[in-house]
Amino acid sequence: MRAFDQTFCLETFEKLLSVDSTTGWYEDIQALTCSMLDELGYSYELVHKGGVVASIGGVGDPLVITAHLDDIGLMVRHINADGTLNVCPVGGLYPFYCVTENVRIHTRDDRTFTGTVCRTPNSIHVTEEELRNVLPDFRTNVCVVLDEDVSNADDVRSLGIETGDVIALEPRFTLANGYLKSRFVDDKALVAVLFTALKALKEEGIALNRKVYAFFAVFEEIGHGTSWLPSDVRDILSIDIAPTGPDQNSDERKVTIFAKDSRFPYHWGMANELRASAIDAGVDFVMDVFTPHYGSDGDTSIYAGHDVRHAAIGPGTANSHGYERTHVDGLRNTYDLLMAYLAR
Repeated sequence: MRAFDQTFCLETFEKLLSVDSTTGWYEDIQALTCSMLDELGYSYELVHKGGVVASIGGVGDPLVITAHLDDIGLMVRHINADGTLNVCPVGGLYPFYCVTENVRIHTRDDRTFTGTVCRTPNSIHVTEEELRNVLPDFRTNVCVVLDEDVSNADDVRSLGIETGDVIALEPRFTLANGYLKSRFVDDKALVAVLFTALKALKEEGIALNRKVYAFFAVFEEIGHGTSWLPSDVRDILSIDIAPTGPDQNSDERKVTIFAKDSRFPYHWGMANELRASAIDAGVDFVMDVFTPHYGSDGDTSIYAGHDVRHAAIGPGTANSHGYERTHVDGLRNTYDLLMAYLAR
């Protein structure tokens, strides 16, 4: 098995982070994904609603490996009288995890503006009680302040900004002592791992023992990324983050095999195949259960009625849906398990 190409993986992660992809606003990240598949020499098809399905090779018993391109973010809900933007979350983004973050506003006529997520009021020196004692809430006391000379709603509309425009958060990627800190480790770091595996398969000419698709979904964060699958698929393997926390086994330096999430258990037999692959290959892994607020795109396929087995793996990741952190060892172990499973 080819060793994990850490440099390629991290460069791919940064390339993916450079393109905003708040759920629903997918065309730019989809185009980048297609160009990356072209470079590696893989054929692919576009999903009508959005997303890319690449043919990786092999014959029979088709497997989908999925990692998602979409990010949580915000949308303009209303333009306030003072020229600030009232916003609502897209996906599971909580206000306490994004206050003071820099953002980009993408309009429907392809203009881009910058701003900051702020509390209202916003200065601890003059409104200490409100800031200390009241939780941030998108509905009442959190807004986006534009980096523009605007003072009313008409000023904002004259820029071309309107209700329904998409807002993306600044990722702020950094690497320190092997730890990756960034927004959207979920799931662009795992898309990068998948691309690293695809590169190794292509360059090594590895023959697959079954037919394999790579599905780059664009609606995972709102629950319908893989509600459609190619008609011949038998199994789906999601590559996603494994949240760390109290009572969790997941570790940022290890890969987790998911046993259950907040919806239901993962397929017993497929999870056991992954576990056996990890043991045989000497991969540093744990098994974990995620409740009460976690699910993967494999769950989506089950809910949609597909007759497939589903499983999920991924690196332990801290601060999920916030400024996330994992370790390159976690990415490496995820890659090693994926490659070991494909070699079964």
